[in-house]
Amino acid sequence: MSDEAKPGFVRVRLDLSYDGKDFSGWARQNARRTVQEELEDALRTVTRMPERAELTVAGRTDAGVHARGQVAHVDLPEQVWAEHHDKLLRRLAGRLPHDIRVWRVAAAPPGFNARFSAIWRRYAYRVVDHPAGVDPLLRGHVLWHDWPLDVDAMNAACEPLLGEHDFAAYCRRREGATTIRTLQELRWERGADGVLTATVRADAFCHNMVRSLVGALLFVGDGHRPPEWPGKVLAARVRDSAVHVVRPHGLTLEEVGYPADELLADRNREARNKRSLPGADGAGCC
Repeated sequence: MSDEAKPGFVRVRLDLSYDGKDFSGWARQNARRTVQEELEDALRTVTRMPERAELTVAGRTDAGVHARGQVAHVDLPEQVWAEHHDKLLRRLAGRLPHDIRVWRVAAAPPGFNARFSAIWRRYAYRVVDHPAGVDPLLRGHVLWHDWPLDVDAMNAACEPLLGEHDFAAYCRRREGATTIRTLQELRWERGADGVLTATVRADAFCHNMVRSLVGALLFVGDGHRPPEWPGKVLAARVRDSAVHVVRPHGLTLEEVGYPADELLADRNREARNKRSLPGADGAGCC
C-alpha cells in the first residue's frame, strides 16, 4: 500500500458518511452489500473508467456501524481527475444510494494515506436507559439498556483503560495482528435528552474493541460489576466471557484526525512499525 500515487495518477481524498443499517460493513465482500462496493461502483460509473479504482479507508467499520466522519482515498488517472473533479461531488450525489453521502473530494497532499496517516479515530456510542425505551426517531442509532445507568461510576471505570495497553481482553484476535493500542479518550456524558454518549478516541482500534469496552462499562453503570472490574479485565489480557460485545447500531465513526501535511510521511512510517509492550510478543504489522 503506497503513500504516493503512481506516476500519471492523482491521489484524491474523500470525506463521507453513511448509515450502516443495511450494509455488511465497509469492506467489499462476495454477495453482500458493502459501503466500499457501492462507492467504488459509483466512482467507476460517473468517471466512465473501464476498471474499478480501489478505495483505501481510514477505519473499516463492521456490519451495522455508522459513519459521520469517514475518510478514504483513491488514486485516479490524471486525465480522469482533470475532466471530472469539478463535477464529481454532484455526480456522486446523483449516483449513490441515499444511505451514503460524499461531502468533499479534493486532491490529497503528498504522502497522504487515509489509513496510515491517521493519528486518531473518534467514535461515539449512544445509549438510553429510559424505562420506556428509545425514541422511535433515534432507534437506528441508539441502544436501549433496560437498567438505570450511573455515569459517574462508568467514568471512574474508564480511567485505568486510558493510555497504551494490550487490549487483547477487549478485541477479537486476528492472526498476525497486534492488539496493542493507545486509548486517548474514553468518557461518558448524559445529554439533556437523556441519551448517554460514550466518546472513544484512539490511534487505532482492533476488531470489536469499542463495542466490547462499551459492554464492560455498561455492566459497571448498571451495578452488575464494580468500577475496578474493566481495568482488571484489561490487565488479564484474555477475553472474559462476562464482557459482552454490544450491538453495532449504537456506534458511529465521528471523526478521523491527521497531522500537518509536512508530518504525513513520518506518521506513515510510524503507523507501520510493529508495536510491543513488556511481556507482549509484538506480533502484527500495525
